[in-house]
Formats: sequence, structure tokens, C-alpha cells
Amino acid sequence: MNRDDWPYWLREHRGTLLALAAFLLMFTIYATNHPAGLNANVANTAANKGVLLAIVAMAQTLVVLTSGIDLSVGMVMVLCNCLASTIVIGSPLQVALGVVGVLATGTLCGAVNALIVIYGRLQPIVATIATGAVFYGAALALRRVPGGDFDPTIGDALTGKIGNWLPASLVLLLALVLLIWVPFGRSLTGRSVYAVGSAEVAAFMSGVPVRRAKFAAYALSGLMASIAGIFITCITSSGEASAANGNTYTLYSIAAVVLGGVSLFGGSGSAIGAIFGALMFRTIGDLLFVFDLDPLWQPLFQGVVLASAVSLGAWRLLRVRNRLDLYG
Repeated sequence: MNRDDWPYWLREHRGTLLALAAFLLMFTIYATNHPAGLNANVANTAANKGVLLAIVAMAQTLVVLTSGIDLSVGMVMVLCNCLASTIVIGSPLQVALGVVGVLATGTLCGAVNALIVIYGRLQPIVATIATGAVFYGAALALRRVPGGDFDPTIGDALTGKIGNWLPASLVLLLALVLLIWVPFGRSLTGRSVYAVGSAEVAAFMSGVPVRRAKFAAYALSGLMASIAGIFITCITSSGEASAANGNTYTLYSIAAVVLGGVSLFGGSGSAIGAIFGALMFRTIGDLLFVFDLDPLWQPLFQGVVLASAVSLGAWRLLRVRNRLDLYG
């Protein structure tokens, strides 16, 4: 990279770098004030919670980049959690087939969202509210009461520690970035997603495959949500059709996306920034615990942070006179 390219690179990745810096600062405060200090168990617990939200945030990012919002992403996670607690058990072959089935289910949910948005021509926020209710109903049919069985080997492998110090969940997150996000972002379809989010009409007039880009974004979002569903099953070793969990992770994923520098108006940002935004948002909750804030005030404080994050995303648009300045 030439010296003259650095200003453009910094402007392009400004949101990601700010989210990274804020996360490192918050986590340092958390670690230095934790009663047990920063040991392997504390780091592993924090990593598991942060990675779960980070995966959901990655799923949300893919849709937000197309200038949409997926309000069903948390319910897809819940559905896949209930499904995983039902079929990911037995012999190694049965476990492998169960995992494939869960991933296929999440991808199918994303594809359904895409078809409704593309061919039904409904606003994404309306379409995904409706499909989210359907996905939750399916989860409730699968798991009327919390419980179920899940292969412990996968759970230990993904939520434990590697070498007694490295959280395995961070390795999983890195693998998702390298195997899914990086190839997608560099592909023609990935670039088309950015073009659609920036200006859909202009992208269509330029020959960009708009429908294919949207379908890929929603389907891949469903796949990522299904991975989150499997991961939460690894943590809890059970399934639960919890509307509260689904709604909470949906809202938190939107906050993480904005905190990570992804524009809610599409075409700008990256899943890597959303990951740091998710880790930062999760660390806020840990800080409230460390400083012993009254539990009654914690939802209020997190709500203020969520509202501030969304307002921050809108403030950027209000500052510009020409929408193209967002991408210049």
C-alpha cells in the first residue's frame, strides 16, 4: 500500500478501528477490575458470550449492507437452537448429519426472507417481522419446554479452551471470518451487495445482479444465524424456544452493527467492524457487573447505549448534503 493510500484506507476502516479501540479500552477496564483478575476462565467466559453476539452481528451485517434490516435473525437462531438440541446427537455420522440439517434450516430461513423481499417487494423490516413470528412458532413446536440432548463433544470443542488458555470460541470466530466473510467480501457477489446497498437503482442500471446479491446476503445471513444457534446450544447444552432471547439478540445485533461502523443505510462497513462492535457491546454488560450496578438499572443503561448507537448511525446521514458523500 502506497503512502498516499493510507488516508483513504483509514477513512474506509474508521468505524472498525474505532470499535476495536473502544473494545480494547473497555476490556482492559473490565479485566483490571474483575475480582478474579484476567485468568483463563474469565477470558473464556467473556469470549463465549461475546462470540455468540458477534456471530449474530455478522448475520445482521450481511442484510444491513443491502440497506435492509433483518428482525428475524434472533428467531432463526432460536429455531436452530431448538433443532440442534433435537437432532445433533447420536453416532458421529448422525451428529454430522444433524449439524448439516441445522445449517441447511438456517440457510432456508434466510432464503425465504430473500424471496419475500425480492419477489414480494415488501420492506425488509416488515417481511422479517412476519417471518420471525413464523420461525418462533416452529421453534415452539419443536421445543415446548426447555431441554433436549446435544453432543457434548462439539460443545466442549467450541466453548472450551485450547492449550488451557486460548478460548476455542475465538478460533471459531476467526475461522468464520476467514472462511465466510473474507471470500464473500472479495467476491463479485459481495461487491454487488455493497453496490446494491449504496444505490440499488444505479446498481441495476449498471448491470449489477441485484436479485442475486440480495438473495446471497439473506441466505448467508440465515446460515450465520444457524451457526449462532448451534453455538448457543454448545453453551447451554439444551434448547429453548425463548422469544426474549430472540428479540434481545436481534436488537443487540443492530446495536453491534452500528457501533462497528456499518451504516444502517447500506453499502458501507464490514462484518469485522460489527464483530468488534458486538464485543464492545457485550463488554458493557460485563462492566456493569464488575462495578456492581443495581440489576434494576442495567436494562435501562443498555437501552440508552442501544438508542445512542442507532442515533449515531442516523447522525452520520444528517451531516451530509449529498448521500454519495457517505461512500466517498
